[in-house]
Amino acid sequence: MPDADTRANGTGGARHTAGAFDIRNIIGLLLGIYGVVLVLAGLFLDPEKAKTGGINANLWAGLALVVGSVLFLAWARLRPIVVPEHVDLVEDDPTRPGPSRRPGAH
Repeated sequence: MPDADTRANGTGGARHTAGAFDIRNIIGLLLGIYGVVLVLAGLFLDPEKAKTGGINANLWAGLALVVGSVLFLAWARLRPIVVPEHVDLVEDDPTRPGPSRRPGAH
């Protein structure tokens, strides 16, 4: 019985996704790294609550970044970008104008 990936593209083969090259994965990874650094800074460094009105800003900003990271990574995992098997060549596009020659060029 065909699986969901096979039924989704209708070709009978497995579909190809963007995987690690999906920009959502890259953004999620960066948000996660910065979030973990800020959470650690909020837990182990001086919170300097006098400057932020009594709030540990590093901790809360880090937690928000980690939540954003989880959302981006979940979005990329649940709705992956499917890369088409066949892409028309640029030369075959009738709507694209042809190259223009410079005057006097051979």
